[in-house]
Amino acid sequence: MTTVTVDSLNHFLGEAFPQTRCRVESLDTMSATIRHPIGPAELRPGGTVSGPTLMAAADLALYAAVLGEIGLQPLAVTTNLNIHFLRKPAADRDIIARCELLKCGRTLAIGNVLLYSEGMEAPVAQASGTYAIPPKR
Repeated sequence: MTTVTVDSLNHFLGEAFPQTRCRVESLDTMSATIRHPIGPAELRPGGTVSGPTLMAAADLALYAAVLGEIGLQPLAVTTNLNIHFLRKPAADRDIIARCELLKCGRTLAIGNVLLYSEGMEAPVAQASGTYAIPPKR
């Protein structure tokens, strides 16, 4: 069993992916919640959060949940990510992505992510994804 904390995961993400604005907010058994701050760079015409921003948030939530289970292994990689856009996200609210892993095996992890505009009850998108887990050394 590995011990990854929110602080250690945020530190790792800050070093490995300095371009990301996302932060891990919570980490639990087989789950993680991240926040993606929304500003002008994340918006598309029509005043909504862009699809690539939602995909990035979903992918990072899945990555965080996986690393929470296997430890800080940077070579865990996305092998599949599907997303359904459900409703227009608010342009003035952060995106909150909550991932629940359905399985975390030796070579693959599979998870489901719900994305919300902060403070809203209904999800704005739903994603499912698979991560390849590197062999232990």
